[in-house]
Amino acid sequence: MLDRIQQSIDRLSRAESRVAGWVLAHPRQAADATVAEVARASETSEPTVIRFCRSVGLSGFREFTIRLTESLSRQLSYVHRDVSIDDSTPDAIDKVVEASIQSLMDLRAQLWSLPVDEAVDLMNGARQIAFAGLGGSGHVASDACHKFFRLGIPCTTLTDAPSILQFAAVTSPGDVLVLASHSGSRPDLCRAAESAADNGANVIAITSPGSRLAAAAEVVFDLPTREDASVYPPMNSRLMQLTLFDALLVALSLRRGEAAIDCLRRSKAALLA
Repeated sequence: MLDRIQQSIDRLSRAESRVAGWVLAHPRQAADATVAEVARASETSEPTVIRFCRSVGLSGFREFTIRLTESLSRQLSYVHRDVSIDDSTPDAIDKVVEASIQSLMDLRAQLWSLPVDEAVDLMNGARQIAFAGLGGSGHVASDACHKFFRLGIPCTTLTDAPSILQFAAVTSPGDVLVLASHSGSRPDLCRAAESAADNGANVIAITSPGSRLAAAAEVVFDLPTREDASVYPPMNSRLMQLTLFDALLVALSLRRGEAAIDCLRRSKAALLA
């Protein structure tokens, strides 16, 4: 069921995509929810939820919950979405590697529709860039900051809610806040995005389509994944985020030209002195 929703996203309306994004990020909660609860959580309407069900080939919301419950009913390992507790070690490793490869292929398939140039424009003219995220996405944000500061742009990492909220509150035009979140539903991150935008800062979000965070950002990288981060450790979503940041770094380096090359050269030389 989740795969069907994932494959249907490109042909859903904007409002229906918000429902899809929430369901993909919270499949177990969605399986037990009412139409009203799904509508409220995805910030849409009950008729939109019904239209979403029909758009993914179902007769209505009842069939949606039945199909979703069935797809989630297999025994969980709480280790990886595709791995069963009965799998041998070689089979388990093969499934993990295959899932990682598929996540990168999914990212590659979206490349031409991703707003890379728009993000690079904002970063290139930034007074400072803050990379922010919580949990696993916080580690991704730290990795990004560790690479981007070498281009000569002041960068910082924010990996706890108070710091993210406070930074957003004191942003101003020229600042860029980059928020990474698998679900896009963390209230603190959404509030930070809205606060920074109100202050005139530029907000870039790497998140699930149709989420509240996506709605608050100026530039959005929609990265839907098939893992349920509320059950499994975030693996595929983290890999997609890391790869996207690497791609943005390369694109920004090319945009900055000789200035970027000189900064990278000097940062490398500093370690050899």
